[in-house]
Amino acid sequence: MLLLSNSLRVGMRTLDDIDAEILRLLVEDGRRPYSDIAEEVDRSAPAVRDRIERLGEVGIIRRFTVDVDRSQLRAGVPVLVDVAVAPAGVERVRKALVAADGVEHVFVTADAHVVFQASVTDGDVGALLEHEVGLESVEGFDVDLLTAVDWSPQVSGIDFALECAECGNTVTAEGEAATIDGRRYHFCCSSCLDRFQTRYDQLSADAD
Repeated sequence: MLLLSNSLRVGMRTLDDIDAEILRLLVEDGRRPYSDIAEEVDRSAPAVRDRIERLGEVGIIRRFTVDVDRSQLRAGVPVLVDVAVAPAGVERVRKALVAADGVEHVFVTADAHVVFQASVTDGDVGALLEHEVGLESVEGFDVDLLTAVDWSPQVSGIDFALECAECGNTVTAEGEAATIDGRRYHFCCSSCLDRFQTRYDQLSADAD
């Protein structure tokens, strides 16, 4: 299973139709061999590998993982849960649920609700929330029993872009990139890169 970054909402400055097709093929089957993808996009297997590695470097592809159907493993009752949370606690609740066992997908809505799909032992959603996030963070929740789940992430018709790590503007072909402490950052201009590097170095020095 291919795990894509949320940065899919806008375009990588060097992304083309071949990259988009490679992503589509990987979404269908994350285990697809490079040779099969190469045949589909009329490129060599090494060229496909390089493109996939580049998509990983810029954060479009976050990782490859296993898509487990927990219903086949009798891991619990499949549910969809809509949790009302105070706005200040949304991010903490989201992170806690992402890390929780049995939770498959987590979504955050504009009105400060955290919605998640999970397989819950004995169907006790209250116990799961109390254990993973603490009920003091929950203003209320609704539970729906799931009878079927289909997960079909789409990449067709999407423009890709990168945001400048310093100012948030879109990174164009004139932008720059830098690897700092093992992490790849993208900038719209050299000035933003310099400001980011200076601040990063200062924060690192203050932490020592």
